[in-house]
Amino acid sequence: MADLITVEDPDDPRLRDYTGLTDVELRRKREPAEGLFIAEGEKVIRRAKEAGYEMRSMLLSAKWVDVMRDVIDELPAPVYAVSPELAEQVTGYHVHRGALASMQRKPLPTAADLLRTARRVVVMESVNDHTNIGAIFRSAAALGMDAVLLSPDCADPLYRRSVKVSMGAVFSVPYARLDTWPKGLESVREAGLTLLALTPDEKARPLDEAAPHTMDRVALMLGAEGGGLSTQALVAADEWVRIPMSHGVDSLNVGAAAAVAFYAVATGRPQA
Repeated sequence: MADLITVEDPDDPRLRDYTGLTDVELRRKREPAEGLFIAEGEKVIRRAKEAGYEMRSMLLSAKWVDVMRDVIDELPAPVYAVSPELAEQVTGYHVHRGALASMQRKPLPTAADLLRTARRVVVMESVNDHTNIGAIFRSAAALGMDAVLLSPDCADPLYRRSVKVSMGAVFSVPYARLDTWPKGLESVREAGLTLLALTPDEKARPLDEAAPHTMDRVALMLGAEGGGLSTQALVAADEWVRIPMSHGVDSLNVGAAAAVAFYAVATGRPQA
C-alpha cells in the first residue's frame, strides 16, 4: 500500500518530477533522459497503469484521494496530497483534473519489431505539435491502426499534452522511431508494406479510388501541419493519395485528415 504524504512546501524535492510542467523545452529534454512521463487525470492514470507502466508517484489534491483510493491501495509508490494552490505553484498551471502521476517509461520496440506483424501502419514525418500527436494516436487506436513509426524529429508521444489529448491512446498503439529519415522508409517497404503518402496535391489519387482497405499491408505517411510531407518523403512513397475537398477548402488539419484516412485504410478490414 502506498504512503499518503501531505506536502506543504512547493520546493519539496520529492515533488521534483512535477516541477515546471509548462516549460516545454525543459520537459522535452528531461523526461526522456530521466525515463519518466506525466499522466494527467483519473482516466489517463488508470489507462497508463493498465498498460503496464510503473508508477513512480502520484500528486493529488485532497478531493481526489478517495476517487483514486483503489489505485493508491495497490501502489508501492508514494502519493503526495497537496492543495490546489500548491499544485499550481509546483507545476506552473492550474491542475483542474486534480490528479497527476509520474510514470516510468518502457524501452521502445524497434521499427523492425513492429513491422514483422503490423498490417496497418502510421508513419509520421516531423509532426512536432503535441496536440496533433495526441489526436493522431487517438484516431489510430480507435480506427484499428496497428503501429506508429516516427521520424527522428517528431514530438514525444508521452509528453503530457500528447498523452492528455489522446486520452491515454498513446498507451494502446505500439510505436517506434525510425533511426534515419527518409532512408528508414526502405525498411518499411522491405517489410512488404505499400507506402501511401497523404497529400492535398491534385496529382494524388482520391482515397476512395486508391482503395487502401483492399491492400494487404499499408503504411500511411503523414506530414507536419502546414508544410506536409517533404519532397524526399513524397519521392519515397509508392503512391500519393488525397482526401477530396469541397467548398474551396484546400486541406484539413493533420489530426482530422489522419482520422479520415485511417477510416479509409481500415474500412472493410476485420476488427479485433
